[in-house]
Amino acid sequence: MANKHVVPAAKEAMNKFKMEAANEVGVNLKQGYNGDLTSRQAGSVGGQMVKKMIESYENSIK
Repeated sequence: MANKHVVPAAKEAMNKFKMEAANEVGVNLKQGYNGDLTSRQAGSVGGQMVKKMIESYENSIK
């Protein structure tokens, strides 16, 4: 249940966002299953996503 999107239409946008973040940190994501990533690679992608979300929020409040 924790992995369920509140807005189903947002799923594609989140996947695109994840792919962009992965590309920025040099992690090659595939469409679908990516369970073969190392913890470091997965953490890099998640960290980049959070960094971009914080930057976006900071820019919106200026």
